[in-house]
Amino acid sequence: MIALNLRPSLELTDEVFEQLCRQNPELRLERTAQGELVAMAPVGSESGLRNADLLGQLWQWNRRTNLGLVFDSSTGFALPNGAIRSPDAAWVARERWQQLTPEQRRRFAPLCPDFVLELRSPSDDLATLQAKLQEYLENGSQLGWLIDPESQRVYVYRPGQPVQVLERPTSLEGDPVLPGFVADLTLIWE
Repeated sequence: MIALNLRPSLELTDEVFEQLCRQNPELRLERTAQGELVAMAPVGSESGLRNADLLGQLWQWNRRTNLGLVFDSSTGFALPNGAIRSPDAAWVARERWQQLTPEQRRRFAPLCPDFVLELRSPSDDLATLQAKLQEYLENGSQLGWLIDPESQRVYVYRPGQPVQVLERPTSLEGDPVLPGFVADLTLIWE
C-alpha cells in the first residue's frame, strides 16, 4: 500500500478521484479523509480465494433473506468523513440503499455500509487495517470484521463496545446486524 499526499498541488475531489479510478481500472484506489490517495497492490491467490469464499457466504445468506445488498472489494463508498473506502466485502440494509437516488447509486454511494469485512493479506499492515475498521465504525457501520489469517485472529468491531479479539474461531455470527448469518471460517485457517 502506498499513500500519496497530493495537496496543495492537487485536491482530490470526488470528481477527480472518480476520473482517476476510471482511467486506472487495474488499480485498487481509496481516498483518506485527509485527501490522500491510497493505492493498494492486488492480493495474492490465497487471499483472493479466502475473500471469494467469505463474499460467497455473505451473498448466499443475503440471497436467501433479501434484507440488503452485498458489495465486493471493487466497490467504493463515500463515507461521511470525506474518505472513499473499499472494504473487501460490505453489506447495506435494503431500506438505506433505497433512500439513495439513482445518481448516488451509480457513483460512490454516499454512505457507510452497515457491515464491513476486511481480510488481511500478507502485504497489509495490521495497524492500518485496525484504523480503517475504526473509521468505518465512526462513520456509521454497525458491525466490522477484520480477519487475520497470519495470526489466526478475528477482530470484531461494534459501536460503543471494545474490540473483541477471537482466536481461530471456526465461525462468526452476524446477529443482530446480519440476522441468522453465520460465516464458516474453516477455509480461512487452512
